[in-house]
Amino acid sequence: MEALLVRLEAPLMSFGAPIVDRNGVIQPYPALSLMTGLLGNALGYDHSDFERLEQLQERLVYASRQDRRGRQIRDYQTVDLSAAYMQDDHAWTTAGEIEERKGGRASTGTHIRLRDYWADASHIVAITLEPRDEDPTLDDLQRALQHPERPLFLGRKPCLPSTPLYAGRIEAADLVDALRRAPLASRADAGLRYRAWWPTHPNGQEHPADMRQPVTDRRDWANQIHVGERWIAEGELTIELGEDDHE
Repeated sequence: MEALLVRLEAPLMSFGAPIVDRNGVIQPYPALSLMTGLLGNALGYDHSDFERLEQLQERLVYASRQDRRGRQIRDYQTVDLSAAYMQDDHAWTTAGEIEERKGGRASTGTHIRLRDYWADASHIVAITLEPRDEDPTLDDLQRALQHPERPLFLGRKPCLPSTPLYAGRIEAADLVDALRRAPLASRADAGLRYRAWWPTHPNGQEHPADMRQPVTDRRDWANQIHVGERWIAEGELTIELGEDDHE
């Protein structure tokens, strides 16, 4: 099989999990919804392209290797909606459109949000697509990552990549083999074993039960909520280093 390699590296990255109340929690690997949104954004899709985003999400198959763990930090955010300058009857969205306030308790008082990030982390992601007679192809994804239709970010809009996202293509037996052979980040953590995540089946005999876990990281793009369930395996991969095995 052929896989596309994508380098996710930035001062801050947000691998978001389902938000609980005011807590914007993160997980250690990039979610299916994140990868779908990132590639869809590069292709020029917008939030109204529900069907195209759903089709891309259904076809997308990927695995991720953590080259540099970084550290987890929390951003404490507040906004006082009772302040005079916030009392206008409308607000501007990030899309440059006016959004009317609808009143109620949510439109007044001080609101607190806690948003988690990975600081100074680096992942390599191996991507393939379920074969279908429809766009996009791997060639389309490569072109989009090299020349995206709009600026890209890794989870949240402040999370701008610090290195080119496109990291090459590779022939491999499967996605795990692609991760084993993919070059390490230039500042990878020391060692030969690296944490990784890849798709599997709930009763797959190729992995022990303690390696398999269900995750809810699909997105209903029309309603903007996390839905469904898929299974992934988590383990450590041994990377045999050669002279040219760092990017």
